[in-house]
Amino acid sequence: MPPTIDQLRRYALARSLFKPTTLRRAIAKLGFVQADPLRAPARAQDLILRHRVLDYRAGDLERRYPKLPIEEDFFVNYGFLGKQHHALMHPRTPRTLWPRSRWAQADAVLAFVRKRGVAHPREVDAEFSHGKVRNWFGGSSNASTALLDGMHYRGLLRVARRDGGTRVYAARDSWPEHGGREACQARMDALVDLVVAAYAPLPAPSLRQLVSTLRNAAPQWADDRNRALVHAKSRLGHVAVRDIDWYWPAEENPSSRRWQVEERTLRLLAPFDPVVWDRRRFEVFWGWSYRFEAYTPAAKRKMGHYALPMLWGEQVIGWCNLAVRDARLVVDPGFVVKRPSGAMFRQAFDDELQRMSDFLGL
Repeated sequence: MPPTIDQLRRYALARSLFKPTTLRRAIAKLGFVQADPLRAPARAQDLILRHRVLDYRAGDLERRYPKLPIEEDFFVNYGFLGKQHHALMHPRTPRTLWPRSRWAQADAVLAFVRKRGVAHPREVDAEFSHGKVRNWFGGSSNASTALLDGMHYRGLLRVARRDGGTRVYAARDSWPEHGGREACQARMDALVDLVVAAYAPLPAPSLRQLVSTLRNAAPQWADDRNRALVHAKSRLGHVAVRDIDWYWPAEENPSSRRWQVEERTLRLLAPFDPVVWDRRRFEVFWGWSYRFEAYTPAAKRKMGHYALPMLWGEQVIGWCNLAVRDARLVVDPGFVVKRPSGAMFRQAFDDELQRMSDFLGL
């Protein structure tokens, strides 16, 4: 029997919200952890990992990053992924070509970073005084920071660690050549597999959207995306439910009884958590529209600055905005259904707030 929507939803929850494990194993199981700089009340990567890592505390990823086999880089979004997957995207051939003057700046900065071992953007700016540039927010940023970002994207630098949230860079050894056409196609297929592993089960439009975003992850193979999508559909698990084609890793069975969800557990999820990242799938599974409104003018927000989807058992029944004031957690929940009134829900909600407080070190 093909899986039902209820089974697909249960499968999506259980495969992503696995039993908490070590930080290294959790990242390996997720495949990719999206990052975001906003803290409301913590960064997205920490909010994602706290459900999947034993005794996780906000900032653990940043503190332990230098010793983990992972890299910061742009994939389908900016975030963290294993070194073996990171290497599949490089050497990149960006769509934006640098003029000779820009390459001269990059070569000088690269020599400076090699000499120092690691370099903070502040040190690069003090050494070279590149001036200011307009950023995508419409304000101004140090030109040195923009140059370092570009060098990181091109694989000339890697993030060695963060100091107070700021990326500190080290020089990277040169990358081997891509290889022949078959080798390049194999790399692209592996990147698509990583996408599916992170976000399955995926509706066909979402799979197509994510494969399309690989244009930024590996611009040198942008023309291979259609082939990679067709190839993926031919080898992934697949079913049509409610006139939607769904895809997942071929070795998994969404109908299996192994996929179980804790009915009495409440979780506040990050806006970029793999469970809720796909807004198209979200509406199919839970019947309402969740929107991330941090960059929406305050007067137009319906849920709040950084609404965390509220997962109660198998259902996302609302959201919650959290803030820390005077070392205490300030809670502002909202619901799309009538707020559950039983003692079981109240206890689960209190338990989640306590876990959040512990995670934040309050």
